[in-house]
Amino acid sequence: MSNVERQKRRVFWLKQLHQWHWISAAVCLVAMLLFSITGITLNHAASIGAKPVVTSRDDRLPAPLLSQLSKHSGSDRAPLPAPVEAWLKQRLAVHADGRDAEWSDDEVYVSLPRPGGDAWVSIERKSGAVHYELTNRGWISYLNDLHKGRNAGAVWGAFIDVFAVACVLFASTGLFLLKMNSGRRPGTWPLVALGLVLPVVLLVLFVH
Repeated sequence: MSNVERQKRRVFWLKQLHQWHWISAAVCLVAMLLFSITGITLNHAASIGAKPVVTSRDDRLPAPLLSQLSKHSGSDRAPLPAPVEAWLKQRLAVHADGRDAEWSDDEVYVSLPRPGGDAWVSIERKSGAVHYELTNRGWISYLNDLHKGRNAGAVWGAFIDVFAVACVLFASTGLFLLKMNSGRRPGTWPLVALGLVLPVVLLVLFVH
């Protein structure tokens, strides 16, 4: 292969790497900032005080809907009837759609965990009394749970996977760009080696 062909090939790959590097950087920029900041807050979670705010509401299920609960039989874990779910959403802003409820002879209980907090709703099967409680642990807890994908649902979990792929692409294209430009930057590989060796040394010396 002649020098001209090598140069053309190098220019082609540099162009491709630069293109995919900035595309992946643009895709994951905001999420990378979010995950970096929440990495700090998670690392210092014990030092960051958070006072949970608990909100409780009571109501009563209308008789026609209460009668639908009496029709349930069989499994002790099953979703609420659709009309009951719709009533909870309208009256208490409770989104129990499709969630498994715990059925017993006395009550139906639905756990509603969410990022940054928790919630639950119970319905007494004889009286129709509805009890709802929401616990909010604040924005930092909310963002920390998003970082972990905790109680955030399948869509957010899929986003984390896409974001992770974008980060891998960003890091990989960056590594290849370093390789192609390392001849003019002698400090490239010592710095890359430091990024590898330093975590290993810290793990060996301080993590037991």
